[in-house]
Amino acid sequence: MAEMTKGFVVAGPASGVGKTTVTLALMAALRRRGQVVQPYKCGPDFIDAGHHTRACGRRCRNLDGWMLAPEVNRSIFARNAEGADVAIVEGVMGLFDGVGGKSEEGSTAAMAKLLGLPVVLVVDASTAARSVAALVHGFETFDAQLPVCGVIFNKVAGPAHYDLLREAVERSCRAVPLGYLPADQRIKIPERYLGLFTAGEDLLPDASLDLLAGVLEEHVSLEEVRARAASFAAAPAVAPPMPATSRVRVGVARDRAFCFYYEDNLDALRAAGAEIVEFSPLRDAKLPARIDALYFGGGYPELYAGQLNANREMMAAVRGFADAGGIIYAECGGLMYLAQKIVTREGAAFPMCGVLPFSVRMTDHLVNFGYATATLTQNGFLGPAGSSLRGHSFHCSNIVESGPVDKSYQVRYTLSKNEEAEGFRSRNVLASYIHLHFLSCLGLAETFVESVQHAQQTKLTMAADRC
Repeated sequence: MAEMTKGFVVAGPASGVGKTTVTLALMAALRRRGQVVQPYKCGPDFIDAGHHTRACGRRCRNLDGWMLAPEVNRSIFARNAEGADVAIVEGVMGLFDGVGGKSEEGSTAAMAKLLGLPVVLVVDASTAARSVAALVHGFETFDAQLPVCGVIFNKVAGPAHYDLLREAVERSCRAVPLGYLPADQRIKIPERYLGLFTAGEDLLPDASLDLLAGVLEEHVSLEEVRARAASFAAAPAVAPPMPATSRVRVGVARDRAFCFYYEDNLDALRAAGAEIVEFSPLRDAKLPARIDALYFGGGYPELYAGQLNANREMMAAVRGFADAGGIIYAECGGLMYLAQKIVTREGAAFPMCGVLPFSVRMTDHLVNFGYATATLTQNGFLGPAGSSLRGHSFHCSNIVESGPVDKSYQVRYTLSKNEEAEGFRSRNVLASYIHLHFLSCLGLAETFVESVQHAQQTKLTMAADRC
């Protein structure tokens, strides 16, 4: 009988303690030992998920206790663990941080309990010694139902420093010291204003992953880590059924400028009858052949604004697709690409596709950051009026120089409690700053595919009538 899959959650007391570095090092080290590692990211983050995919060679999946129902999270986790030896879930923010201060909703702790997985706590020990025991003790006793099984210390000065940390935790805590990562600039992953650099920017070549794996193997016991992971029976391969023949072809923009997609959004579209055809607004001169709809995700178009602007053929193709009544759905970076122009923080202006009647200016701060609920105020290709969709807002730009534009959403931001009309609609184009998770609303992907199919049939009928 095959060994059951093992799994654990990597969490921290707060953001910035090194969760992602430790997680990537664990993934790379286990994979180097021949283990098949399935990565997951708790929360709405796209960037960490991209690095996980790079390190594991398997698509990382986002799990989210606020955007998605418990049974959806369980299904995503179990379905994608099929064929893996180890499942590793990187947490979000601090272990108990969620959407509010009164409950665990949306937290890493809640997800660990939902999935029945133990927690490996990452502690930044750069400025502490025995005091780390008080911190670990507090985290393992704050919620008696949550098993904090081990601790990995980050930014440790050396073996003598680690001995102090290990002795303190062994004396006062249940969690087992599993080792440490040294304070080593070679394994520090650089960041920018929206977080880490993306995986598509060649930040983690094989040599860097080998370095991460080697440093971790030298200082952390992988055998101890695996011994404390929970065993579980992964679900059989029950991926959403694919239709025998796809009903529509959806062009998905995917390159360094557009790389923020929930993999389960694309799977949901495939299950509804869409063939996903990827293309690059940076490199390609034209859209893929026989495309019925376009999907522009988020990313960093502002960093590639000059290159995007220089690809006039692609911008003209997108404009022509919109003018012909083609369905286009765009989120955040995609919205920026469809705008009249992107204005950098330094004031440089780069004309874009000009599909939407406004421009976008970069800011030096996050705008409307956090989870958001979008209620549809009119019928559209995402669903009927009244439908409630959940997503996340994460951008450093504002809409400026706006002409009249229809709005299809009423958005409520969970963190600020602010509300506004959003979801910009022009002909068959819908663009928003909100990154929606399609599995937050039953039937969203099916409605989208059916709308695209209906639009294509209408165009064919009209063309036949003209003949």
